[in-house]
Amino acid sequence: MRQPPGLLISAPSSGTGKTTVMLGLLRALRDKGLEVQPFKSGPDYIDPAFHLAAAGRNSYNLDSWAMSDALMENLVALSDGSDLILTEGSMGLYDGVAKRGQFGHGSSAETALAFGWPVILIVDVSGQAQSSAATALGFSYYNKKINIAGVILNRVASPRHERLARLGFEKAGLKVLGSLPRRGDLVLPERHLGLIQAVEHPNLEQAIADYGNFLASNVDLDLMHELAQNGVKSAESKSQLNLPNPPGQRIALARDEAFSFTYPHILQHWHASGAELSFFSPLLDEKPDKSADVIWMPGGYPELHAGKLAAAENCFSAIRDHAQTRPVHGECGGYMVLGSQLIDKEGTLHKMVGLLGLVTSYAKRKFNLGYRLAETNSPVEIFSSNKKLRGHEFHYSSIIEQPDEPLFFVKDAEGNGVSETGSVRGKVSGTFFHMIAEAN
Repeated sequence: MRQPPGLLISAPSSGTGKTTVMLGLLRALRDKGLEVQPFKSGPDYIDPAFHLAAAGRNSYNLDSWAMSDALMENLVALSDGSDLILTEGSMGLYDGVAKRGQFGHGSSAETALAFGWPVILIVDVSGQAQSSAATALGFSYYNKKINIAGVILNRVASPRHERLARLGFEKAGLKVLGSLPRRGDLVLPERHLGLIQAVEHPNLEQAIADYGNFLASNVDLDLMHELAQNGVKSAESKSQLNLPNPPGQRIALARDEAFSFTYPHILQHWHASGAELSFFSPLLDEKPDKSADVIWMPGGYPELHAGKLAAAENCFSAIRDHAQTRPVHGECGGYMVLGSQLIDKEGTLHKMVGLLGLVTSYAKRKFNLGYRLAETNSPVEIFSSNKKLRGHEFHYSSIIEQPDEPLFFVKDAEGNGVSETGSVRGKVSGTFFHMIAEAN
């Protein structure tokens, strides 16, 4: 099976309006009658939910640092039946992991090369005109294997500004596919981890419809589609996908505004492997399925809902009862909630489930960001066959107490030890990193 033609949407840096442009393109192309398959390059776990809302198809992460080639190829094979692949890059095009003898590992450029996708560069021209073309030209020369097929000018101040900027790109020999006038209303709300979650947006459908109309009016969508290229042949074998086995046959998954950060490819794999997923909302004080083999508490924003969670005694009691005989695991925010106490940004202490001794504070902020390579330190039922994992950590919470046994030996992408090891007590475990794949 050949892939549909594809493009990777990237930029020189974060903060250029890349996600807004991506959502507008997805909706504008969908409105033209195209079936567009979205992907996200890198470990971001917020953007795929926005992609789903814009394109009407599940979006999956592609991560060349954390995933095997076979896993990425099989994920791209999920684009079967679509007319076009659009992949949103993360950070700047060439930004990735740095280690001895190698740079840019896990970058959006690496993803584009892996699948033969041309790159559309979103260039923020605010504060400059012809000079913006020099930036884009540098990106095209930095790695000549990368095909910068065209650019979209963003935050254009006036027709004169656009004319001057286009002159620069004409001289540089770079196609301008569109020009987006500066509009302060076309932004997505943000908080400390970046964008708010899609589920929290007060009027997401209307916002995406506006983005779609804006992009359709200002970008040559037909030319953009023509520039897309078919990539490599997708893998048909499902061997050596390096995906963690489902933690149980019946998995009860917390899901609401406080618990929503689960990688779509993980859930897709668990379902494809025959696991049965059920969902419950701790914020609504719902109990998990009594018949579940395991309770899985994903990450999210529990620090914003700590008071309401602390009052969810029906839910918390059911989780405690489950943990007497069956496993419970938490990732990041879910890990914090399985601890004994959570301190919010005002310094107020809230009692949590108490199955682990962990005490965390958002009042005492500490920035934690990066890839993680984890090797099991303690035998835990749900990780018995997944002894080495690759994941990603991104939060601002500090550990005040972590009295339980470490769950993993953890290193960052450069091989340095990381103090956030996760912890385990009985059948209960948790980590601050979000699991992406098994390590080779």
